Amino acid sequence: MSKKVWALVALFVLVGAVVLVACQPAAQTVEVTRVVTETITEEGQPVEVTRIVEQVVEVTAAPTEAPAQPKDLVICQSQEPETLYPYGGSMLASTNVQHAIFENYITTLSYDFQAAALEKLPSLEDGDAVLNSVEVGAGDVVLKADDTVGELAEGDVIKNSDGEEVTFDGTPVMMDQLVVDFTMKPTVWSDGTPVNASDSVYSFNLLLDPDTPSTKYTAERTASYEATGDLSTRWTGLPGFRDATYFINFWQPYPEHVWGAFSAAELLEAEESSRLPMGDGPFVIDEWIAGDSIRMSRNENYWRADEGLPYLDSVTFKFIPDTNQLLAQVLSGQCDIVPEPGLEVADAPFLTEAEASGLLVPYFQTGTTFQHIDFAVDTYGDYTDTRYDWFEDVRVRQAMTMCTDRQSMVDNLLFGRSEIIHTYIPSVHPLYPTEGLTEWPFDPEAANALLDEAGFLDTDGDGFRESPDGSPFNPQLGTTAGNVLRAGMTQIFKENQAACGIDVGLYTLPASEWFADGPEGPLFGRQYDLGLFAWLTGVQPACELYMGSQIPGPADEVNPRTGQPYGSGWGGQNNTGWNDPDYDAACAQALGSLPGTPEYTEAHIRAQQIFSEQVPVIPVFLSVKTGVTRPEVLNYGIDPTQNSHLYNIAEIDIQQ
Repeated sequence: MSKKVWALVALFVLVGAVVLVACQPAAQTVEVTRVVTETITEEGQPVEVTRIVEQVVEVTAAPTEAPAQPKDLVICQSQEPETLYPYGGSMLASTNVQHAIFENYITTLSYDFQAAALEKLPSLEDGDAVLNSVEVGAGDVVLKADDTVGELAEGDVIKNSDGEEVTFDGTPVMMDQLVVDFTMKPTVWSDGTPVNASDSVYSFNLLLDPDTPSTKYTAERTASYEATGDLSTRWTGLPGFRDATYFINFWQPYPEHVWGAFSAAELLEAEESSRLPMGDGPFVIDEWIAGDSIRMSRNENYWRADEGLPYLDSVTFKFIPDTNQLLAQVLSGQCDIVPEPGLEVADAPFLTEAEASGLLVPYFQTGTTFQHIDFAVDTYGDYTDTRYDWFEDVRVRQAMTMCTDRQSMVDNLLFGRSEIIHTYIPSVHPLYPTEGLTEWPFDPEAANALLDEAGFLDTDGDGFRESPDGSPFNPQLGTTAGNVLRAGMTQIFKENQAACGIDVGLYTLPASEWFADGPEGPLFGRQYDLGLFAWLTGVQPACELYMGSQIPGPADEVNPRTGQPYGSGWGGQNNTGWNDPDYDAACAQALGSLPGTPEYTEAHIRAQQIFSEQVPVIPVFLSVKTGVTRPEVLNYGIDPTQNSHLYNIAEIDIQQ
């Protein structure tokens, strides 16, 4: 055990002893009068006599039960929210606080979705979701086969109700259309106003406003979203939009009776939405001290109050950017919980030691975020002329994957708290293939043989391979600056590749430059060799990340690799430029099928099988979520598919 922890243990023992002494019941001197009966001998006979005696005695008062103390929880995180307006940003630091303000209507736990403040999740089996076949004609707004939205015109390719792609020639076509009904539980705004279905419709329309900077993918593929009662809404998708997650197309209600006084642009800055928003969650904001803390108290109008929720009387979020200060404050009792953003898995040795001493309770959980090293299979523009096309050959990608000791990264950088992965979802996911997946081992010998076969040889005897055309094989690996974990990953990767005769150079850029949109940004401008970063995925497998339609490029140009325009423009996410028609077909089928059907499951599995064999990226490992609490904190936990650790803050408690 470290001297630091021993000192802390000694301090806590000393403090505990003082507290125990201070808490002993106080002795008092009291004068009492007692009646005493005793037996005496008088004239040889025992006689019982009674007399009154006054006596000074020392008595100890009986201990009384201390009154219950308020349950005040202090949460310390490393970042302060930029805004609490849900449509104003996506910082995890903001999400943590928002869970205390706004009720959960749908949650995502353990790779599945659950209804919270909804009566249930709709389903086709139960009849509160239906798939209709509707007739569409020229001018009707539909979802086309290339996943674009627009009015139907001659020459457009669409998918009919039989699942066939057809070219519209002016003759009406039957297409599928989803209609889904949602029923809310009777929640209440913190000012006592009932939450209404119209608040959910208001939220939908607010999202669609051009001045609202949030993703509009599902909303733009919506034919209508309407209130059908005080607590019920109906979502109708565009013809052709067979949304695999139709059962979550409910919009979180926001208080129209307060926010409706502002435009969408004004809500980005208004105090009523960004600093002190009204919600229907377990707590209300009392004060936000910029740079310091946000203090909250129990929402007396919380709709679950009759269940005794929330258990806490108050919650304070403190913002402490320094990791050492976070540790010091949670050890000293000034913080009760440190969720993400805060500590990292690099703190695991110290946290484990503190746990063994009974000082803290650490939590480690793999999630859906995965680190990966991407091959620039197809670069863009002038960058294409700067080097040999190393990664067009799948054997090179496979060999470099076998040259990478991913388990060493897990053991040395994550202290064994994670697992290596072989596709874009973890092995515990319900849709992870049980067979047919290529799991590349760490095998430098096999990797070297494969590179030899591909014509990458050390022709000048300097220990490093040359490309088949004789040019140096010296790919450069880029990543974000200032990230300790990725710095360690790049060093291990460089050493691993050197053992296979590959001379890898390293460089870093600020995140703002590294992740900038193309054509300026190197990663999404497809002007790099190798790129290390992480994707934050969700419950459903994100096969669309690697589709040909997601290759970034100029919207007005045709991608020669796919023969189709760059449909997503420079906003495309497939920065590798890799395109495989079989993969695209499998992913498109998965995205266009409904959960629970054989087509949905089989297509997701097939896409992963192709991906793992072709390795457009090296999937390295799952990132680890790290949190810590004081021992007296109850009901805190970390879930793999719920990004915020505080999703159940109404149920978090303190043992007194």
